[in-house]
Parts: sequence; structure tokens; C-alpha cells
Amino acid sequence: MSANSFHVCVVGLGSMGMGAARSCLAAGLKTYGADLNPAAREALQAAGAEAVAESAAAFADKLDAVLLLVVNAAQCNAVLFGENGLAARLRPGTGVMVSATISAADSQAIASGLAQHGLMMLDAPVSGGAAKAAEGQITVMAAGSRAAFDKLRPVLDAVAGKVYEVGEEIGQGATVKIIHQLLAGVHIAAGAEAMALAARAGIPLDTMYDVVTHAAGNSWMFENRMRHVVDGDYTPHSAVDIFVKDLRLVTETALSLNFPLPLATTAYTMFANASNAGFGREDDAAVIKTFAGISLPEKKAV
Repeated sequence: MSANSFHVCVVGLGSMGMGAARSCLAAGLKTYGADLNPAAREALQAAGAEAVAESAAAFADKLDAVLLLVVNAAQCNAVLFGENGLAARLRPGTGVMVSATISAADSQAIASGLAQHGLMMLDAPVSGGAAKAAEGQITVMAAGSRAAFDKLRPVLDAVAGKVYEVGEEIGQGATVKIIHQLLAGVHIAAGAEAMALAARAGIPLDTMYDVVTHAAGNSWMFENRMRHVVDGDYTPHSAVDIFVKDLRLVTETALSLNFPLPLATTAYTMFANASNAGFGREDDAAVIKTFAGISLPEKKAV
């Protein structure tokens, strides 16, 4: 099947989903979009989408593939199996790429539900952020059957810079992403702690940021997220509440394996405290706001 006859719908047009949808368009795929946000739908329509809607049910029978980039397992289940659920409306043999960060058990349950409708699933969490998504260069950690990989290859080619084929067992992709999120969450929390200490010590945060990003203590997360702290800009590219959810998955996975995670557990507590303090919808760098006795930069008025 040629790219320009392959029909894909991206469900969830947030920062990652919008980038993935635009990458599908750039690759010549017939691209549809579904999201509750009218501004996101209008933006994708203006970019050249075949059609957009609150629900993909209206064009489900046209699709060869669905890419789910929603927040959690509950949203995945609502989209696929809830009222107007896609699973019953998609043609048998359609590929469903589930790219939310969810538990292995939830991934396996979704795959089982899709199989009852003759649908193929790729357990395919993603990473890379909005910029990589916009460039079609996200990293995909995928598990599933060879048939599912083959069916979804046009989507993978369009959105990914690197695809890791973790294995055939559904849930393996989810587990790799959860372990990755352990690092991502701990790096943000550690970066926030370091910058909070700098603030307490009276070190200018732009200086501290510059030193770290040119030295051995740097990480991608520090460089990306602590820039938001220096700028005093907590516009939510990825919100605190996302890491409350993801680090809960990390700790629950460890508990199921009777395995201790002292750093991840502490990071989870930090993000949960930030959420409970009212910062849940701010950028995840706002975890720094829970440190008392420091002054942080504020966004300059334009």
C-alpha cells in the first residue's frame, strides 16, 4: 500500500499528538485527527487533515491505523471501548498503536479487547517531547506481533526517528517506557533540588544553569526543564500531574516485583506534593515550587 493511500487517525492532539499528526501529513499519509479541543482540531484541519472530529467514530471505517496519544489507560479504554468506542467500528485487521504511558497489565487488557474485534495492537509508548514529535523523530519502544509491526510500519516511519522492537509480548513496550520514566522523573526532581539549593545559596540561576549544561552534571531533562525555571515560565508542555501518574506506574511496577526504588519513590512524593500544592497543571518543572525559603525567577512581561 502506498503512503498516499494509507489512512491514519491520531487520537489526542496535544503537544506530542499534534506533532505526530503533522509528521503523518508530511509523510503523505491520509491523516485524520480526533480531540476534544476545538483549537487543536482546527489547527490540524488547517495543516491539511482529511477530517477532524471530537471522536474518530465518524471516519473509523476509512482507517487503516489508529495512533492513540492520550494521557492514560482510562482515556485509551474510553476511546476504544466506551460510548462510540472505536473498537467496534474499525475494520478487522486495522492496526492500533497505543502510545500512552500505561501499565503492562493495562496494555495487555487493551490488546485482549481489541483482539475480540479482530484488531491488531502495537504496545508502543513514545518519548522525545513536542519538538521531536514535530520533526517526526520521536523514539518508539514497541512490542507486538510481526503482523502488527508490518501493518503500522507507515505510521512508525512517519513519526519515529528510532523504533525499538522490544519483543512480541504485549506489555514489554509499556515496561521499557515505565523504566525510562523513572529516569526522566528523577532527573527533573534532582534538577529542581539542585536549582533550589542554588537559589537558597544566592547563586544566580541563569549562571547555575549555564554551568551545569556545560559540565558533567547535565542531563537532557535538566537542560530542557530547568530552562523553564530560569525563564520563570511554567507553561505546561508536560504537566506535574503527568509525572504523578507516571511515577506512580513506576512505583507500582516495582511493588509488583517486590523491588525497592528509593529514588523514584522520593521523586513521586515530590511531584505528588507539588500537585497537592496546586501546581498539578503547570509544567513539571514547577516541582521546584514546593521548596520553601527561596525566591524563583518570574516570567518577564512581554
